[in-house]
Amino acid sequence: RVVAAPRPCPALTMKVVDDKKVVREYFNTKGFERWNRIYSEDGEVNKVQLDIRTGHAQTVAKILAWLDADGPLDGQTFCDAGCGVGSLALPLIARGARVHASDISAAMVAEAARRAGESLGDRAAMLTTETADLESLGGRYGTVCCVDVLIHYPDGKIGEMIGHLAGIAEKRMIISFAPKTWYYSALKRFGELFPGPSKATRAYLHSEEDVMKVLDAAGWKVNRREFTGTKFYFSTLLEVVKKD
Repeated sequence: RVVAAPRPCPALTMKVVDDKKVVREYFNTKGFERWNRIYSEDGEVNKVQLDIRTGHAQTVAKILAWLDADGPLDGQTFCDAGCGVGSLALPLIARGARVHASDISAAMVAEAARRAGESLGDRAAMLTTETADLESLGGRYGTVCCVDVLIHYPDGKIGEMIGHLAGIAEKRMIISFAPKTWYYSALKRFGELFPGPSKATRAYLHSEEDVMKVLDAAGWKVNRREFTGTKFYFSTLLEVVKKD
């Protein structure tokens, strides 16, 4: 009697995606070109990209409003982890802060430095840059920011990433993530049916409850919370401080 060989289990043969490698390669090539346009006020974009530009700008404005309400930033130290083209780092420096800006993409880091030199004059010296992933960052900073970065990484990586950032933050962290709700999960699935030609990274939604558990375990609590939602951009923004 001939016995058919068992079929391999799809779960065991599924290709493992190295999200960090995908993100690095994407944002050093066509992803850089795309997002550099989106994060440029005069960059030519389509309606969806314009909506994302608007949403991201609103998130940055909310962060700056928090910080402005707390008083001058002169002499304070910030780490902008996943700085992109410097959308947050540059206005922080303009307010007197010293900023260490890092990104997994060398192209993004170079663009942030270029923009700083072009727009900040002598204050550009208050910017230091580094090409590195989140878990490789060292040093100590009064505030660590990680804005619109966690969407590129799955739940299994979030605890490690937030835990490491907590280890280099002295007083405060400002983080954002795309919240996992039934509505946004459905919207994400719908968007995946019609991927754009330049879409090359996965988008991961994260449960606020899960993020809060990670923060609580690391000894942090929420001090302020905001939400930004446009048609194609949605982001929960948290300012967290160390527990007493």
